[in-house]
Amino acid sequence: MSLPGRTLLMSGGSRGIGLAIALAAARRGAKVILLAKTDTPHPRLSGTIHTAAAEIDAAGGQALAVVGDVRDDASVQQAVERGVDRFGGIDIVVNNASALALDGTDTLTMKQFDLMTGIQLRGTYLLTSKALPHLREGTNPHILSLSPPLNLSPTWLSAHPAYTMAKYGMTLLTLGWAAEYAEHGIAANCLWPETYIATAALKNILGGDAAIERSRSPEIVADAAVEIFQRPAKDCTGNTFLDVEVLRDAGVTDLSSYGGTSEVEYDIFIDHPR
Repeated sequence: MSLPGRTLLMSGGSRGIGLAIALAAARRGAKVILLAKTDTPHPRLSGTIHTAAAEIDAAGGQALAVVGDVRDDASVQQAVERGVDRFGGIDIVVNNASALALDGTDTLTMKQFDLMTGIQLRGTYLLTSKALPHLREGTNPHILSLSPPLNLSPTWLSAHPAYTMAKYGMTLLTLGWAAEYAEHGIAANCLWPETYIATAALKNILGGDAAIERSRSPEIVADAAVEIFQRPAKDCTGNTFLDVEVLRDAGVTDLSSYGGTSEVEYDIFIDHPR
């Protein structure tokens, strides 16, 4: 029980990496506030905010499900206020919600562009800013954004500029908060998987069953996240972590339990193992 009494506020989290992080935190005693739009089942994606909350409760945590849009001021304010009313505060913010469209500039629609920038940039900024007054009073407060290291290789800048900008924007915001709130003792870090992660989004968008076979499970990112949450905020801030780096520093060298074949596929923005 390494996170007893601490409250985590997350955008998204109905499934995939976000849910895995929420479950890992719940098993360690955390309370979890979820803000997500998935009130009803999706035809191609399993899980809703309600099934996620039930899993968190079953894992030993306490969950509060708030149906809303991370881009919407009222939704975010409601999630923060209801979470504080129920659990007494906010100690951890996880910017998990994201939209994915890997089209090039000549085919990406403005609707897709606005969705990605709205969720990744506006949503990340809005959720974090509304939670900041409570983070200042929190226990070992952490901001964690699921965004990549800033790899300015032309390979990644040219591949899908709009998505790259949206994800790098999350990273820049987070590194900015690390500097802005260092004297307040609020940590701000980014976390990104070294390899593909076996999620529904990966299967549906990036490569089907073959991609899943070359992927690791969401639990590798979750275990890295809770390791970060336990680190002293004043000593662990301003980093763009890979999941394997965090686990290696924690003494985990055998990654076989996370799945994947010997030929794992490295994730977007990762040139080679670090």
